[in-house]
Amino acid sequence: MVPKLSVLDLAPVLEGETPAESFINSRELIQHVEKHGYYRYWVAEHHNMQGIASSATPILMSYLLGASTSIRVGAGGIMLPNHAPLVVAEQFGTLESMYPGRVDLGLGRAPGSDMMTARALRRDERGAYEFDSLVGELMGYFEDIDRPVIAVPGKGLNIPIWLLGSSLYSAQLAGKLGLPYSFASHFAPDLLDDALNTYRRNFVPSEVLDKPYVMIGINAVVGETDEEGEFLASTLFQQFLGMIQGKRGKTPPPRNMSDLWTEHEKNIVMQQLKFTFFGSQQTVYEKLVEVISNRDVDEIVVNSAIYDQEKRKKSYQLLAEVWNR
Repeated sequence: MVPKLSVLDLAPVLEGETPAESFINSRELIQHVEKHGYYRYWVAEHHNMQGIASSATPILMSYLLGASTSIRVGAGGIMLPNHAPLVVAEQFGTLESMYPGRVDLGLGRAPGSDMMTARALRRDERGAYEFDSLVGELMGYFEDIDRPVIAVPGKGLNIPIWLLGSSLYSAQLAGKLGLPYSFASHFAPDLLDDALNTYRRNFVPSEVLDKPYVMIGINAVVGETDEEGEFLASTLFQQFLGMIQGKRGKTPPPRNMSDLWTEHEKNIVMQQLKFTFFGSQQTVYEKLVEVISNRDVDEIVVNSAIYDQEKRKKSYQLLAEVWNR
């Protein structure tokens, strides 16, 4: 089976623009990728980041669901320790009631930001250590049973729940609960194989799945040529370089990286971005095939951090064309 292709959109706020413009770009992008056969479109919860506008994830999802017709739209993900499970159940129950059969709920246990921001979110820091009980509580609100507190809407709705991770914890829990699992190899590549093995080793069939279902994250930047793809990818390189240097800002335009990083910094960035593929259509395709050839992967979720909106749309189009062939 050829893995499905899906989209991860961080709603990037470009230098010189505002979040309002990033939402317009996301609306254009979901309509574009839907035409080119992408299976699902995920947005992720982040906070206190000038370059990412997807903090109010369910609201953005509603906007994107309304702008599209058939593509699945989900959270990839909701950082569950930031929220009361009942509120999450009500929010996603509302989305599912408005757009039945198109909503995914991916759950993570990180804060999606720094700890100072996490405290500003009134997050109980114990939540990360009680993630399994929070997941269980949330899943309970979707069950079609009477209980003292119910989610309205939410109760009795069949909303696919995913566990997301960049370590082994969620892999083990997803396996035990029989849930689909997505690994964040697009920024945390080192534990990918260990996490997938842990998930499969611990997998217990459930009402949701009778066998494991795996998604992996990658970054892909597809240009008309290898040179253009590499140049466009410098936007992503700058973002990760900024994290190393303690500099946070909006999404920058592409630049010549030789003027910006040392060889040591380049090595650190490229190690973090091990599953980042850039170049021409054929080059990116061959690199993707190499990654999945020895891994049992059901789906690939693609982040394309490209500054120019039209080139971002073109990158997804070129990737879909070669993948579908």
